[in-house]
Amino acid sequence: MYLEIVSPEATLFSGEVTSVTVPGINGEFQMLQGHAPVVSLLQKGDVKVEGNIAIEEAHENKFSTDSTGKTILSISSGTIEMKDNKVIVLAD
Repeated sequence: MYLEIVSPEATLFSGEVTSVTVPGINGEFQMLQGHAPVVSLLQKGDVKVEGNIAIEEAHENKFSTDSTGKTILSISSGTIEMKDNKVIVLAD
């Protein structure tokens, strides 16, 4: 599936991934290929991305990697939309 992570300053990431886990306002949830369409508000927490991720050098300082190899972006709030195997995260 295709993921775009957009902040007010720039598009932080765009590319193919295998899964995305986000901190929804009703709890953390994960999306995989073929997930049903969803729109949700996000709360403070970590966006966790799995796949062969290549972060642009200008945005590397915003991301980290956990012990399982997931790429992590900490956010304070945001929204997410999943539709037709495309995920868009608008992150603050």
